[in-house]
Amino acid sequence: MNFLDNVLFAIILVVGFGYFFTNVKKIIRNIKLGTDIDRSDNPKERWKNMAMIALGQSKMVKRPVAGVLHIIVYVGFIIINIELLEIIIDGLFGTHRVFAFLGGAYDFLIGSFEVLAALVLLAVFVFWSRRNVIKLKRFLSADLNGYPKNDANYILYFEVVLMSLFLLMNASDLHLQQVPGGFSHFIKAGSFPVSQFIAPVFDGMSNEIVMLLSELFWWLHIVGILIFMNYLYYSKHLHIILAFPNTYFANLKPQGQFDNLASVTTEVKLMMDPNADPFAAPATTDSVPNKFGASDVMDLNWVQLMNAYTCTECGRCTSSCPANQTGKKLSPRKIMMDTRDRLEEVGRNIDKNKGVFVPDSISLLNNYITAEELWACTSCNACVEECPVNISPLSIIMDMRRYLVMEQSAAPMPLNAMMTNIENNGAPWQYSQQDRLNWKNEQ
Repeated sequence: MNFLDNVLFAIILVVGFGYFFTNVKKIIRNIKLGTDIDRSDNPKERWKNMAMIALGQSKMVKRPVAGVLHIIVYVGFIIINIELLEIIIDGLFGTHRVFAFLGGAYDFLIGSFEVLAALVLLAVFVFWSRRNVIKLKRFLSADLNGYPKNDANYILYFEVVLMSLFLLMNASDLHLQQVPGGFSHFIKAGSFPVSQFIAPVFDGMSNEIVMLLSELFWWLHIVGILIFMNYLYYSKHLHIILAFPNTYFANLKPQGQFDNLASVTTEVKLMMDPNADPFAAPATTDSVPNKFGASDVMDLNWVQLMNAYTCTECGRCTSSCPANQTGKKLSPRKIMMDTRDRLEEVGRNIDKNKGVFVPDSISLLNNYITAEELWACTSCNACVEECPVNISPLSIIMDMRRYLVMEQSAAPMPLNAMMTNIENNGAPWQYSQQDRLNWKNEQ
């Protein structure tokens, strides 16, 4: 590489990482639109969750085929991109395999990268087949029609292209390393257990042509990585970054245990305070919103919004949902996808209006998620249990239900009747106070 190539590489690198961090800032801003919630308790348990679930993939392997293949792709893709450090140094300073001085350790690393690249290609082929040939049921849902379905395939195509370019880059490099007497600056370094079978493709070509192809593969590989990195913002694949904070900040309380609404607690305290002004507007803070429950993304807490960005759209939640299995409209995956879509819509509104959200007569409730979906939920926690990255669709469903009940009195008729009976009779049934314990006498 000459000086102009080094400058061009530096410019591409700055633009690629600059655009990436710009989008990361948008994600952080959007997540911070949520209400405050304290998830700083029990750091030891949180670190353990992150290590076991995000790093160790412990929940993925509950479904062994997909779990093992995912681990191969995950480990392979992450480890192979360690090579990115060498590529950056070579690109900026015009060196070639700058870490070759590591000797045997370098040979082992490159050899390991190649084996992993081959395994990734195999795993990606199986994943593609599961989606497009076998057509597993959880990938055929209406939730995934259009872009979500295409996005999953785009990710697989990206990985095929990047792994193939890596192997082609090594194969052409190996060919030039084997030129009698040496060729240009191509030093003999690395071990190539996979690309050695590809290298014969270049036999019969002139060294200059192979040199041009080697540089082309190198440029396409690094540019492809930068493009893929920036595509993450628009893709479900964002979970490769957010899975770590998402598992760390996940709810540690027993499943089925719900928090009291801070807004309700505040309201009750005011009612019991003899010095409180009954006509004063209730105070609003980040942790105590002036609303019961949630009707839009700004009413949800920041962990729930991070959940939406972390969703892998794998469908394990929906495939295990008893309501969905019986034909009801509820899909926990759709709940998360809708939340993310609405949050992105709010973010674009803020960008368009110079940092201020302008009310748009749209809300998460009704415009994205219907009451029918919310009331179909049995609150069994199956979706929470199944999620490989500890996302909780149930928490969003319950907060939106709270809004329907406490703000709009829009609960289903049997539920409204039950609550009325509890209020009037002290029991869910329409018995008088005197008769409400008669059930214990029945045989």
